[in-house]
Order: sequence, then C-alpha cells, then structure tokens
Amino acid sequence: MDAVGKLKLLGPATRFEPAEEVTFSRPPPKRRRADELAECVHHAVMPGGKRIALLKTLLTSACERDCHYCAFRQGRDFRRATFSPDELARLFMQLHRSGAVEGIFLSSAIAGGGPCTEDRLIAAAEILRRRYAFEGYIHLKIMPGAERDQIERAMRLADRVSVNLEAPNTRRLSNLAPHKRFDEELLQRLRWIDEIRRRRPGRWPSSTTQFVVGAGDESDVELLTTTEFLHREVGLTRTYFMAFTPVPNTPLEDHPPTSPWREHRLYQASFLLRDYGFTSEELPFDRSGNLPLESDPKLAWARRHLTQAPVEVNTASREELLRVPGIGPKSADKIRKARCHGKLGDISDLGKLGITTKRSAPFILLNGRRPPRQLSLWAN
Repeated sequence: MDAVGKLKLLGPATRFEPAEEVTFSRPPPKRRRADELAECVHHAVMPGGKRIALLKTLLTSACERDCHYCAFRQGRDFRRATFSPDELARLFMQLHRSGAVEGIFLSSAIAGGGPCTEDRLIAAAEILRRRYAFEGYIHLKIMPGAERDQIERAMRLADRVSVNLEAPNTRRLSNLAPHKRFDEELLQRLRWIDEIRRRRPGRWPSSTTQFVVGAGDESDVELLTTTEFLHREVGLTRTYFMAFTPVPNTPLEDHPPTSPWREHRLYQASFLLRDYGFTSEELPFDRSGNLPLESDPKLAWARRHLTQAPVEVNTASREELLRVPGIGPKSADKIRKARCHGKLGDISDLGKLGITTKRSAPFILLNGRRPPRQLSLWAN
C-alpha cells in the first residue's frame, strides 16, 4: 500500500479523537490531491482565532490493547495500516508544499508498548522539524506509559501535547479499558507535563485531554469534577468530550449511543469552569449527577440565582457580569470599558457592544431598572 492509500485509512480514523476546534475541510477544486484526502484535512482554529488546514492522522491502527469501545482494539477484524516516521513526514511535507495543509495532529494506536510507540511519534516530529525545517503547528499525542524524558522531548517539538484519560477516574476507566491504569499510565503523564513547564523555563506547548462520554456509565458530575481538577492542578488548556457511538464487533457494540446534546452541554459547562469563574459545585446537576439537556448550564444557573437578584450592569464586577447569560469574557470587558464613558441606561446600549440582549435581559438591571423583555423567552 502506498503512502496516500495508508492516509486514506488512517486519517479518517482520527474522528475518534477530537482535537482543536475543527471541522471537515473540502479544499478548492484546483487542489485535486487534497480534495482526494478531504476526510483527513480539517479547519483548525488556533489560539487567537487563526484558522489553519490541519492534517489529522494515526501513525498506525495496529493496536495491542483491548479497550472495549475502540475500533482499533486488538483482535477486531478490519484492514489496518502503519506509517514509518520517515514515510509520514515525507507525505506531510508533500502536502504542505502543495499548500494543502499547514499543520499536523499525530496520534497512534499502541504497538510494541507505549514507550516504543511514543518513540515513533517523536521520530516523525523530529524529522519534520530537523530534516525538513518545518516550523508550523504540531500536536503530538502522549501514549499511555510514555517515559518522562520522552514527554520532554515531545514537548520540545510540539505546539500542543495531549493524553487521553478517556474516563474521569479509575472505576469508570475499568468499564472502558480494563487493562489501562488511570493514575500510573495516564494521569501521571499530565502531571509530568505540568512539572516540566513549571520547573524549566522556556516556551512549552499547551496540554489537553479527552473523555469518552457515556460508555463507562459515568455521570456529568464525575466528568466535570475531574475537568475542574485538571485545569486547576495540572494546567490543562482544554478538555475534549466525545459522545460514545457503538462500534460493531466490540464488547460495547450493544451499548446505547450517547446523545450529542450531552456532549454539547459538557462543553458549555467546561467553559464555565475554565473561563467564567464557576466551580463544579455551582453547576445545575440533577439528582443523578447529570446536566439538563434542555437548557445550557449557564442559563439554568441564572434562572435559579439571578431571577430574583438581577445584576446591575453599571456597578457589577467582571466576575458578576460573567454570570449573566449572553455576556462572555470579551463582552464583560467591553461593558467595563464603556462604563468609563458614562452609565449604560438602555438595553440598546448593550446591543451596540455586541451582547445578546435577549439572553441577558431577564437577569440584569440598568440604572436600577429591569429592561423590557418578552415573557416567551422563558418558554425556551
């Protein structure tokens, strides 16, 4: 099988690994080869809003692990493929020089053990950086059981590194991957990443993780409590959630799929923890420990706490403004800046600042008065 044939097998397989803020990208018609590989190339949004064409692929789909949910698990009957580090780097540079891709997300199934697989991932990145002098974006996956010095080498090569925790704790991981060790193989790697960043000055990559949602019978409170811990204790930049979809010929093939709405609500809640000053204890979990699917968690919180105690926009702190639906970090900063030039007295003043006033109106005061609102909003 040639390199392009391998990429056609290994690139689409990364749909099981969300990374960056990506969508499928279909290139312009003149880029015929890139169009042929459209399922492997994605629009990725970088910090600051820049968009790049990101190639996502596995190094190999041959795996020695037997995770219950995974399409690549040992013994499952499907066609597998493997790149050598040199082969993958060469193919990527061909696509890069043609203008089809600008960065790469590189992951892998585990073959020959975590450290051996990590060596091959690092080798591919080293070839790109040193032989081809590639200076663009690289996201490297850290394998279960990777050694500390390997992690530091990967961090010196990559713009982002990630460790797939898959589940929020040891108990839930045993439902998904009975032979993976949550603390020793996975969480410890995230701790090492944070320690390297803290102890050694320099430019270091951001770090992320991923959870499989629904397959381990975990609750949202478990997922978000762990997410909060990871942001606070190991400097995690982002948590990704993947709604479980059963894969044929795996032990969980009869397990029901997870609603995409659950995934969506988890993302919303994780942003509240990371960017809005919320704690996991404040989130509106139901008695089973899950978020309501019918309402975003910030709106649900506001209905409980701000309906009778609306926020005065002209005097509120940034932290108080961030609790109001429709007001995010940028909007809160705009409000505080606008207040330096006079009071905000009308709902249209907020609209001019780009704030979604239909969402914010029920929960604010302007000069001590509630702005007019439509009662039908509550029906939504």
